Order: sequence, then C-alpha cells, then structure tokens
Amino acid sequence: MGGIPIQSFSEGTTEADVVDAMYEDIARAALTNTRWRFATNQAQLSRLEAAPTGRFDAAYQLPNDLIMLSAVTIGDEPIMYDTYGDKVYCDATENDVVIADYIFRADESNWPPYFTIAVEFQVAAMLAVSVARDAQLASMMEQKGELQMSRARRLDSQQQTTRKLNTSRFIAQRRS
Repeated sequence: MGGIPIQSFSEGTTEADVVDAMYEDIARAALTNTRWRFATNQAQLSRLEAAPTGRFDAAYQLPNDLIMLSAVTIGDEPIMYDTYGDKVYCDATENDVVIADYIFRADESNWPPYFTIAVEFQVAAMLAVSVARDAQLASMMEQKGELQMSRARRLDSQQQTTRKLNTSRFIAQRRS
C-alpha cells in the first residue's frame, strides 16, 4: 500500500509535513554532490574595505545565492583562498578582478530530468524510513538513488568541452 499523494508541502498530511521538513536539505545536498553544470555560476566578487586580520591581504563578499564555492581565480588562474562565513579571503591587489566559480540553489524548473529523478529517489528513501517505517524499501530507494545520481553525474559531465589528455610528457619519457 502506497502513501497519500502530496499536492503541496503545506497540506498538513504526515507525508507532506515530513517532506516539508526535509526537502530543502535533500535538494541542497544533492546540488552540492558534484559541480552540476545547470547549478554552476561565476561572479565577479566585490572587494570589502576591511582587510582580514591575518594571513590574507583582501576580503571579498560571496554571492548571496552561493551554497558551495568551487574556485577563485584572477585572470583565469586559480588562487589560494579560504572562506569565512559569507566572505572569501585571498591575496589580491585592489586592481585584480577576482572571480568565483560556485554552486547555487537552482530552481527545480531548471533541473534536468536525470537530476530530478535522482532527487525523487532520495525523497522516496526518506519517506520510506520516516513514514512507511520500511527499512528494506528505504534501502532499495537509496540504492536506486545512488545509481541514478551516478548516471546523472555522467550525463551532466557531457555538457562541456571534452578535455584533451596531455600525453607529451609520457611520449618524451618513452623516447628517452
């Protein structure tokens, strides 16, 4: 026997209450699972007036929609940085253009089907434990979710230019 279909997270059923309490955490965790192309963005960071107390020369404000920072670059070159709350500290001059690559909370309407299905399996596993109290069903949903998430990562990785493997070092070694 299945659960009651959910029309809205706020409808007051047990299923809706459980999903309402857990959904955003599941979605955000799934979005930070890998660098999804549909949830990755770049932004030029704004330098803050106050310099960090130690170790770094400059502080920059992180974007409001950031949920995970992936890289900080100056002139397309990755630089060392550290995050402190909603700021990133790094060594940069006032003239440097500091860019952040980051994962943001993409709206569900922009999720590709392969990702949506993976999240649905994660929600189903959570419901199997908390509503149905069926550990076997939860385990099955978790396994299906992991398989679908693996497929989703593979499909998502195809949305960028294929990187050419640099073999010159190996060829030089082989010829010596």
